[in-house]
Amino acid sequence: MSNVIDQTVKDCYAVYHADCVDMYKGLPDESVQYSVFSPPFESLYAYTASDRDMGNSANSDEFWQHYKFLVDEQYRAHMPGRCLSVHCMNLPTSKVHHGYIGIRDFRGEIIRAYEAAGWIYHSEVCIWKDPVTAMQRTKALGLLHKTIRKDSAMSRMGIPDYVVTFRKPGQNPDPIPHDAEDFPVEEWQRLASPIWTDIRQSDTLQYRSAREDQDEKHICPLQLEVIRRCIRLWSNPGDTVVSPFTGIGSEGYVALQNGRRFLGSELKASYYRQACANLDAALGDQGDMFG
Repeated sequence: MSNVIDQTVKDCYAVYHADCVDMYKGLPDESVQYSVFSPPFESLYAYTASDRDMGNSANSDEFWQHYKFLVDEQYRAHMPGRCLSVHCMNLPTSKVHHGYIGIRDFRGEIIRAYEAAGWIYHSEVCIWKDPVTAMQRTKALGLLHKTIRKDSAMSRMGIPDYVVTFRKPGQNPDPIPHDAEDFPVEEWQRLASPIWTDIRQSDTLQYRSAREDQDEKHICPLQLEVIRRCIRLWSNPGDTVVSPFTGIGSEGYVALQNGRRFLGSELKASYYRQACANLDAALGDQGDMFG
């Protein structure tokens, strides 16, 4: 693989300190069984100073020019009939950067980008988020109670998360069966709900693992239960789960805990190192699952 800065390769996981498109270019055609990840939310957060960091894009058009390279590589490398899940949210706008206060349809842009590359828009779930927590964290004008008293025309609801899932066309050569004990009817009915209201926002890897003050903290980690549900539903034990934006390793941590293998890439050096530590911790918690 070209342009790899560093790598950690073990029997059950491999993480590359590298650009995600470079990682994908090294994968054989139709070899990826499942992928779940959070992409950069355009320029909402800039994680590194690298020109390869999609979060460093000057505007939305530039972000999507970069992101399209990844979408095309994902389509090529993905197994027919298998799924890919993108965790996202719609993005708030500001007067400073956009000239108005509102919300941008980032979720819809993701759907259109993957459909344009040939993916089937397969499923989505809306994940409830506490508007009080969001108000305290962001001080968004539309969520402040004083806005109701001043001019409620500027008040709005909180912005939920989504997991949008796509499927590559074709027949799945390796079906994913579940017996009644593995997935009882009651649990399936809960997962099949289009809105998940029972996800705890604090159920994140950095909250669970925060062993030391110097541990690297991720700006917006994905909740572990969300990853767990997706991995159980859309992959088999022993499958390789891929995350092109590994961060501190949340997807890999859950994949290893649930008997899957993991492949990821991460540009930020401190995130890469923390991901490797977290993946090793997952193996330590579970013992040698892959023997």
